[in-house]
Amino acid sequence: MASEEEVRVVESCFVTPAADTPSRALRLSRLDLMLVHGGYTPVVHFYRPRTGDETTSGDFFDVTRLKTALSKALVPFYPLAGRFKEGVDGRMEIDCNGKGMLFLVAHSGHVQWCYLKSATNFEPSPKQRRLFVPHIDGSAGLLCAIQVTFLKCGSVVLGMATHHGALDGTAMFHFLQTWTAFSRDGDRALVDLPCHDRSRLYARDPPVVHPDALFVFCPKMILSQTSIVNKLEVFTVRKDHLSTLKLTCGGVSTFSALTAHTWQCMCLARRLPPDSTTRLAFMANVRRRMTPPLPDGYFGNAIININVAEEAQSITCGDLAFVARRIKDTISRVDDELVHSAVDYVELALAERDNRHTPAMGNLPVTDIRVVNWLGLPFYDLDFSWGKPFAVMRAESSRGGLVHLMNSTQGDGSVQLLIYTEAAILMEFKRLFYAKFDDMLHSEF
Repeated sequence: MASEEEVRVVESCFVTPAADTPSRALRLSRLDLMLVHGGYTPVVHFYRPRTGDETTSGDFFDVTRLKTALSKALVPFYPLAGRFKEGVDGRMEIDCNGKGMLFLVAHSGHVQWCYLKSATNFEPSPKQRRLFVPHIDGSAGLLCAIQVTFLKCGSVVLGMATHHGALDGTAMFHFLQTWTAFSRDGDRALVDLPCHDRSRLYARDPPVVHPDALFVFCPKMILSQTSIVNKLEVFTVRKDHLSTLKLTCGGVSTFSALTAHTWQCMCLARRLPPDSTTRLAFMANVRRRMTPPLPDGYFGNAIININVAEEAQSITCGDLAFVARRIKDTISRVDDELVHSAVDYVELALAERDNRHTPAMGNLPVTDIRVVNWLGLPFYDLDFSWGKPFAVMRAESSRGGLVHLMNSTQGDGSVQLLIYTEAAILMEFKRLFYAKFDDMLHSEF
């Protein structure tokens, strides 16, 4: 990996909305507040120039064009040009003041395509984040920052740091697709307007938590401070393996089938005691699960943490279809009442504690995993007019027990898993992970 000195920032500015935007304080929903101290999500997109006039003319990723398009996109998405601030009640809100989004331009005279084409360099790492993602913390109240890095070979890395307290992945990609549309089509761009009314996810008066809610809703991560050495590895699951896995699991979704397989292999690799409790946690998008559904283009966090808990022996010795059904059934329990109970639970919790705390540190317990579902997000649709990215990756993974699911860079229907967990079990996990696929394929004949 190249050193940080090999990437040099040559321009730093704030891109402001191209027209007047509302100046107001935007109240965060309780689902936003649940994530407001979680920090920034670092994501990198890698682009390589195509042979053509735009490359030879030096127009590839023209900075002026990018900033002009960003300025236009910030008009409908004006909260991203604002700042977090503490409201009169002590809770964080967005000050829609139009100060702009941080935009950095960087050059590297050392990093080349021959370096990037190595698959290992697409794995999240602290160095990758330092090289290609803006260096910001929460002190300035920024919601999002962007860095465009030009490499010696002509390729470009687009790095972003987005604060999860302001919006979720669905909302972020709504904004990014708008930015790319303005870059491609200028004023002819078709824009699906966002909805900035977050009141549907405010707490009820008085807050009421349904007695069954906490069997599904997981209000916070349970973390442990341990000295365990964690390691990251990327696994690719081919399309034919996915089809076989889903068939084995009784025709459930890709998420339920692949998560069930991962959970089972992790429990086996960790050699958990049969009577120990293992927990799977993940987030559910609630936009279409409320009655009525949230407005199209809802711009904020519309996800809640849910979990499934079982004795380890039920996961390791049970039929994989059983594990997948447990996940599917848990997802099906997310309805309007559960969402409101989750919101009200957060409201009551915030009323009982100081809201000005630092991000939680540590790893998940070695009995648990947490799966982040990025399947279906349009990572590879971000075409600024110079072609789609050839690779997209979270820039860094820093909490043991985390698994990210996302569509593969190959565009062939395969899926990638980014697993950051105990280094001591990764070899056994890998053996089990692929061996079980072979067993499934052989069982078809």
